[in-house]
Amino acid sequence: MPRSVVLNIVGLTDRHLGDKMPNLSLFCQERSKFNVKPAFPAVTCTAQATYLTGSSVNEHGIVANGWYSRELAEHQFWKQSNHLVSGKKIWDVLKEENPNFTCAKVFWWYNMYSTADYSITPRPIYPSDGSKVFDVYTSPMGMREEIKSDLGFFPFHSFWGPNSGIESSQWIANSAKWIEKKHAPSLSLVYLPHLDYCLQKEGPDSLKVDKELVEIDKVFKELYQFYFERGVDVTVLSEYGITSVNRPIHLNRVFREKGWIQIKNEMGLEMIDLGASKVFAIADHQIAHIYVNDVSLMDSVNEVLASVEGVESVIMPDEIEELSLNHERSGDIIAVSDEKSWFTYYFWKDDLLAPDYARCVDIHRKPGYDPVELFFDPKIRFKYIKIASKLLKKKLGFRYLMDVIPLNASLIKGSHGRIPSKVEDWPLLIGNFEKLEDEHSLIEAKDVFSMLLASLRKNNKFS
Repeated sequence: MPRSVVLNIVGLTDRHLGDKMPNLSLFCQERSKFNVKPAFPAVTCTAQATYLTGSSVNEHGIVANGWYSRELAEHQFWKQSNHLVSGKKIWDVLKEENPNFTCAKVFWWYNMYSTADYSITPRPIYPSDGSKVFDVYTSPMGMREEIKSDLGFFPFHSFWGPNSGIESSQWIANSAKWIEKKHAPSLSLVYLPHLDYCLQKEGPDSLKVDKELVEIDKVFKELYQFYFERGVDVTVLSEYGITSVNRPIHLNRVFREKGWIQIKNEMGLEMIDLGASKVFAIADHQIAHIYVNDVSLMDSVNEVLASVEGVESVIMPDEIEELSLNHERSGDIIAVSDEKSWFTYYFWKDDLLAPDYARCVDIHRKPGYDPVELFFDPKIRFKYIKIASKLLKKKLGFRYLMDVIPLNASLIKGSHGRIPSKVEDWPLLIGNFEKLEDEHSLIEAKDVFSMLLASLRKNNKFS
């Protein structure tokens, strides 16, 4: 019986297809290709939740990659539990129709405690001594040691941070092959993040990106040939397009100037106290959820946001509901940047007072997404010697701080989150689908669910 795989090549758009990606370009010529109007916000977690449930933010609840929990008075970023995503997932629907249907989630987000049959996702171990050990989490649990024994340890250093590169996507591809050989799932969902890194660091117009296009195209070729030989139908999907930016916007610094941010001194460094702040932003690329603890300030916040250079639109509560973004996790106001700007989480005025996590790769403690984690601080001389000394401390069991990340947001050259004005910057869906009457083949993000579902039903001969 035919089976299927969806390869999620993050950041892939029409602008990348061509001589640098000959294998993907040929694949497109032999399949139907659709430009997908991205989910809004056009960020990883929201996009994936929309694709896999076919529902809007107000239904599935994934308002961004992170949000503020009003009950805990804490931000929540890059959480892993699939219980956070409301609604039936695509594999749930197909399992109800065919009890023999199985699904593997290979590094897609919200990968823990889902109803998928096989899953693998990055999951560091945090011992009580304050250290961090890189590892993965799998279901079934026994698969974890098996796959590491066969493939070696997951190269976490190349998955995120200054050393991000093709090694992590290659390992993920190999793990997908491993699961296919061992378990032959009806559907495999495979996440290949490589382009996400270089496009944010260098920007989509940089010639440096050409090499990265070639590398991920080779990974695609290997995967396609592997699945083709096993009779598995291949679909290619992407989540968003990354466009050029040159202006970071520091909303929390603006709010601090208004006296709305509460700062707590911790060991001589500044920490933002979200629960005690009147207004603050949880920044996520080109969108920011604004939480207004003092509702009397709603109109004032709107006026301040509208005056900030680079803020393109301010979405107030009525429009939040109209756009189906109303959910308890959403901000009271949502700010959207213009096409050349993006939002930082920065709240300190003096870099000497920035919290210790600011100069580290620390995706959970920062109250916002920080793409500057993709860079080594250029001010550090002999950076590899410094890193080696810190790793030696780690090996010897000493505490250490891997403070090698700069505080210069102007380094970022690419971002996403808003809906790009040009269709060539929209994500893609490519596969064995029936062509639409519309010659431009434009679809909505929610349509991906129904199109995948129809294709999977056809491949698996569901009634």
